[in-house]
Amino acid sequence: MNEEIINAYEVIKNGGIILYPTDTVWGIGCDATNPEAVAKIYKLKQRAETQSMIVLMNGEKMMYNVFKNIPEVAWQIWDLSDKPTTLILDDARNVAPNIIAADKSLGVRLVKEPFCYKLMERMKKPLVSTSANISGQPTPIAFKDISPEIINGVDYVVKLNQDKINGKSSTIIKLTNDSQVKVIRK
Repeated sequence: MNEEIINAYEVIKNGGIILYPTDTVWGIGCDATNPEAVAKIYKLKQRAETQSMIVLMNGEKMMYNVFKNIPEVAWQIWDLSDKPTTLILDDARNVAPNIIAADKSLGVRLVKEPFCYKLMERMKKPLVSTSANISGQPTPIAFKDISPEIINGVDYVVKLNQDKINGKSSTIIKLTNDSQVKVIRK
């Protein structure tokens, strides 16, 4: 795994995009603070920049670098959740502007999955995560289901967990600073 982390990090550090396993489905990712790399993902996915993507983070320090105010209920949801949960929080900062939604919110998921966690530990930055498909197409549940267009369109394919099947995307919940809660996807 260490070799894959080093390889992925070198690509990301140089503005590239990777195809990698997450705690949910396979993802396309890059440095969430690099607007040019984020734009490459939008182009590869044939996705409008108005459809925001999420970022993965590996802990409180990274979270507070991106969000000044994190509702207490966010930590409670993550603590109580028995499956990967993405929270959309208000007033994101210190990330690429083209990853922040028009309402200044950003979807974020805390991950413990070893590859993602250790990659971000090395990057010291959040990692973009969007499903490995062309926008509007079905989300692939296994590496073998990812289209050649996606595989050939990234700068690096991580060689881990390519035989794993995982058909579940994360739960998505929007939390606003004024305490409104809305479940987007169960």
